[in-house]
Amino acid sequence: MFKVFVDGQEGTTGLQIFDYLSRRDDIELLRIPSDRRKDLEARRDFLNRADVAFLCLPDAAARESAVLVTNPSTCVIDASTAFRTHPDWVYGLPELEPEQRQRLKAGKRISVPGCHATAFVLLIHPMIRYGVMPPDYPVTSYSITGYSGGGKKLIAIYEGEQNPKLHSPRPYALQLTHKHLPEMGVRSGLAHPPIFTPVVSNFYKGLAVAVFLHPDRLAKRVTPGAIYDLLTEYYSGEPFIRVMPVDKESNLDAGYFDVQGCNDTNRVDIFIFGNTEQVVLVARLDNLGKGASGAAVQCMNIHLGIDETTGLI
Repeated sequence: MFKVFVDGQEGTTGLQIFDYLSRRDDIELLRIPSDRRKDLEARRDFLNRADVAFLCLPDAAARESAVLVTNPSTCVIDASTAFRTHPDWVYGLPELEPEQRQRLKAGKRISVPGCHATAFVLLIHPMIRYGVMPPDYPVTSYSITGYSGGGKKLIAIYEGEQNPKLHSPRPYALQLTHKHLPEMGVRSGLAHPPIFTPVVSNFYKGLAVAVFLHPDRLAKRVTPGAIYDLLTEYYSGEPFIRVMPVDKESNLDAGYFDVQGCNDTNRVDIFIFGNTEQVVLVARLDNLGKGASGAAVQCMNIHLGIDETTGLI
């Protein structure tokens, strides 16, 4: 039985990881007393007793906790943005490229991707790896997401305030400094970060990232069908990724896109819309599942040599 500790077990991601793991009989959850959650020595003890320690903390606290881990056998899986572009940390996206699972199995420091970045990188990285998109392509993207991605404070605002402004979608990070931008550029293989504007709306969870392409400006001119073939080949055999057929009627609901279609799963659905002149790529996921806690558990399973789908939907 593997021992697992969640540092930050009261946060949105930490609670969901607890929920995933509490149903399993191969995991022993180490539970720190609530009155000692901020006790440095108590946290050090729990972190170093674990086979896997999840850090579900703000960036500064995650960096502090990472330093506390001195047991060479403990694998640290961090859910913050602190280490997502750090060269000594393995990026926790198993589907990134063929070598990634071996890196996750061998590594002791794993950084779980951001929810927006997961969807974005899964769309862009294969295009660059296969030479279809040049690294200097000026990518424009937006994401629409449920409010749970903002954590406990934003959840409390949406579920507690009677503010009519919350009824409509709200674009944010318009200064183009969203915290996921560094990893979106580095991990996709782009030479420069994309122009990226997320939108939060009045629903709990669900996320869809859209990327807009002009085929005549790519390194290789491709049709929507060719992009479908490329992505289908790249993600062949992936248990959590579905590339949906181009122009299939069921991709839309009476002409509208269902952002919440992957909720309560660890799945990513990829869609290709458009024609020979313009293409829209869309990746959909549950921002609390594959966008956070589900991805963390998937990485843990791979690292421990367990079937990566164990305990995930």
